[in-house]
Amino acid sequence: MRVAMFDVAGVHIELLEPTSPESAIAKAIEKKGEGIHHIAFKTNDIAGNISQAKDAGLIVLNDPPVPGAHNTQVTFLHPKCTFGVLTEFCQHPGGCGCGH
Repeated sequence: MRVAMFDVAGVHIELLEPTSPESAIAKAIEKKGEGIHHIAFKTNDIAGNISQAKDAGLIVLNDPPVPGAHNTQVTFLHPKCTFGVLTEFCQHPGGCGCGH
């Protein structure tokens, strides 16, 4: 996958381009078309976010969190619980958000 990253007014944006038709991004584009794949929120307490999400009745896809880009730990919420948008919580080692 090719990635372009930039910040706009403190908002980190990543553009993803699949380099293989078998990649998760290529399959998402094939299924839903081009557009937003997911939205991510930095956190200092991913375990607490998972707990809060479960308490609110949301479907947590990764518990415990899994390794993400930039040496982070990430977890996702199922899109059917978040108005169709895949939602990510992202924590950098040491609890300082995503480090973007």
